[in-house]
Amino acid sequence: MLKPPERDPVKRPLRNLAALSGIAIEMGVIIYLAARGGMWLDAHFQMEKRLFTALCTLVGVGVSLWVVLRQIRRIRY
Repeated sequence: MLKPPERDPVKRPLRNLAALSGIAIEMGVIIYLAARGGMWLDAHFQMEKRLFTALCTLVGVGVSLWVVLRQIRRIRY
């Protein structure tokens, strides 16, 4: 019978590190794009107060936290 390939214990921490750094980049991009979308909406509707910017940024933070929590569940220690 064939034995399943053994996992290298050194590769697991490196994969976790790569995944965590990717998560940070994703978080930043999601929040940045949400804020830029809010700025565009404020300019498009000619709002004096930055209501759409604040609202979209908060939504972006919520979405990025949801994405982070989903990806953290996949990481194995």
